[in-house]
Amino acid sequence: MTFIGERVPRKEDSRLLRGHGRFADDQDRPGQLWVRVVRSPIAHGRIRSVATATASEVDGVVRVVTAADLPDRRIPVRLKVQGINLDDHLQPVLATDTVRYVGEPVAVVVAEDPYVAEDAAELVELDIDELPVVVETFQGTVAADFRLGYGDVEQAFVDAAHIVEMEFDVGRHSAVPMEPRALLVDVDPGSGALQIHGMTKVPVFNRDVLATMLGVDENLIHVHAIDAGGGFGVRGEFYPEDFLVPWLARELNRPVKWVEDRAEHLVAVNHSRQQHHTIAAAFDKNGVLLAMRDDVLHDNGAYARTHGIIVPELTLAMLPGPYRVPAFAGRIRVMLTNKTPCGTYRAPGRFEGTAVREQLLDVAADKLGIDRVELRRKNLLDARELPHTREMSTLGTDVVLDSGDYVGLLDKAMAEADRLGYRAELASLRAQGRTAGLGVAVFLEKSGLGPQETADVMVGTSGAVRVHSGGTSLGQGIETVLAQITADALDVDPAVVTVVNGDTALQPFGAGSWASRSTVVGGSAVHKAALAVRERAIQMASRMLEVSEDDLETRCGSIGVRGAPGSSVTLGEVAKACRPGSPHLLPDEPAGLAARRRFEVEHMTYPYGVHVALVDVDRGTGLVQVPRYLVAYEIGRAINPTLVEGQLVGGVAQGIGGALLEEFRYDEAGQPQAVTFMDYLLPTAAELPKVDVLVTEDAPAPGNPLGVKGAGEGGLTAAGAAIAGAVRDALDLPGPVRRLPLTAERVRGLTDEGTR
Repeated sequence: MTFIGERVPRKEDSRLLRGHGRFADDQDRPGQLWVRVVRSPIAHGRIRSVATATASEVDGVVRVVTAADLPDRRIPVRLKVQGINLDDHLQPVLATDTVRYVGEPVAVVVAEDPYVAEDAAELVELDIDELPVVVETFQGTVAADFRLGYGDVEQAFVDAAHIVEMEFDVGRHSAVPMEPRALLVDVDPGSGALQIHGMTKVPVFNRDVLATMLGVDENLIHVHAIDAGGGFGVRGEFYPEDFLVPWLARELNRPVKWVEDRAEHLVAVNHSRQQHHTIAAAFDKNGVLLAMRDDVLHDNGAYARTHGIIVPELTLAMLPGPYRVPAFAGRIRVMLTNKTPCGTYRAPGRFEGTAVREQLLDVAADKLGIDRVELRRKNLLDARELPHTREMSTLGTDVVLDSGDYVGLLDKAMAEADRLGYRAELASLRAQGRTAGLGVAVFLEKSGLGPQETADVMVGTSGAVRVHSGGTSLGQGIETVLAQITADALDVDPAVVTVVNGDTALQPFGAGSWASRSTVVGGSAVHKAALAVRERAIQMASRMLEVSEDDLETRCGSIGVRGAPGSSVTLGEVAKACRPGSPHLLPDEPAGLAARRRFEVEHMTYPYGVHVALVDVDRGTGLVQVPRYLVAYEIGRAINPTLVEGQLVGGVAQGIGGALLEEFRYDEAGQPQAVTFMDYLLPTAAELPKVDVLVTEDAPAPGNPLGVKGAGEGGLTAAGAAIAGAVRDALDLPGPVRRLPLTAERVRGLTDEGTR
């Protein structure tokens, strides 16, 4: 049997569709207390006092906590890059003497009932002297200033026949998963041990951070695997609440629960994206790229949170994309302003950089008089040039573009768009007098970040297989994929494989699910562990059947002698033979049919793709509709094609939101202007087209045994770029669209510049 590459139905769906999922807010404990966070109503100010007496007297309130009650703790950076120390800009658990953004935690109310906690929180009196507010990125404090690049950029621009330069802004937006954050922490009154439900994404890291901040051994903290209603980068990082709730549970010796509401989420969870680019490209007389340079201002909000400067670093490191760029110079300044702090959001840094680069290429194509697709084809690295090393590093690894055929995928994408009638529909819309346009964007992604992932595979005496993975289930189908990988290695049905993700007791060395690494790194660890179990099973079966290992083969959950169908043992029987006391177990030989294996990564793998967007612009209202959308994506090897397609389609939905609708705006006082879904606009089914998907497996990744590349972010990476290009084409603009999202207001402002 082979299951890799098959469209196996998702194992998760049976329980989720029947309402049997285990989400954080589904968990309750007898006698639990409820938490409500008191947040700053102003963007910047000096705290004179936090009066809690009135709130404390409310019937049912157990405790009101301020910074004065807490140990001095700040949220650490999870990934430190570029050797830049951000300690002076870390966020305290509760604001001490200064608040720096609307929504910053100032106090916590603990009560017997969630409604009492919320009512009492409104009685906490904050006396804050307002200070000057900075909302403009260029006026912020510089937290980091660094450069990435290679080659002689200055000489390339001197030698250039054509120089194209522009400015471009990417607006601030973020993920809004269906389920906001939630935490339930149970405590053992005797030992003080904590059972935590609600930490997703990187549970082992969060466990270790919490242990350090609490001053306890990490073995006293057990983070339980749960379901999550979406992650997208923002969920599962270590936030102030991830310390507050466990600390309160230990202090009060009772279970404590906190559930974030949507209004909190929109001002408290990590924002992302906001950048201003001044970018230029140098070309020779034939339109061949000689160099690129980019000067970026990155608005990081009020603090450096757990992601540190990962997003700005990725912006620069990935900005040359899949193109042949002989010289590149990038500078980025990370600015602190009085806004919600920023972190990663699906395709961090790449959504931004891809939008800017691809818009620059569109402008350049028009100025050079070259077809947009032809300009890209001319400058894409070809298959003979891969692997391709760039003298830059990101996330602690050198940038080495591994395998691929970028030109080939571009040609396939354009052929597929023609087959599906994209250009014919464009011509038809224009013939009807509509303002329609087509956008094309080529992008490079990254996936499979290390340094490692660890997995356990074990077989029970019934023949059932169990996998303990360090990944976490965020809706991406990781249980199904890991079951397929395991089943393929052991030659069993995926139905007998149970996958448990993100349980720190069962898998204490897991690195989590983020950066499109679950299948690449986690899957490879599972693959290694399953192969080790298979080898062990064959070894034991040879003793049981008294034949050479070379004469054995796996057969649908059993191991038998080649050419002798009646001579075999099941995996369950082998597992029994591995138990202590078995006559087949050698002295001092480890018991059990199980293996733990670690897969280590030195270099990431780089998937890539093409987006094609057809838009129809209403010149009167500025409304942009997207009737057709195509994603072509190179996956290396698709473990489950249906899940790959689902990831890409979901990414497009979020990408359209960021390209056209979603934006966090602030007024001059730093007050957020999008605190409900009345103002923070999400795309609905009415705004989303049927997404056409072309998945190719032409370039297996050489860096892992499965040949896989990540699929989690490619549907989003180039959405802003493709839609910006399509709107520019529709309006026939001489320059760039200048800013995302392309709200109706902004599009109306652009219509006067176009000629169509």
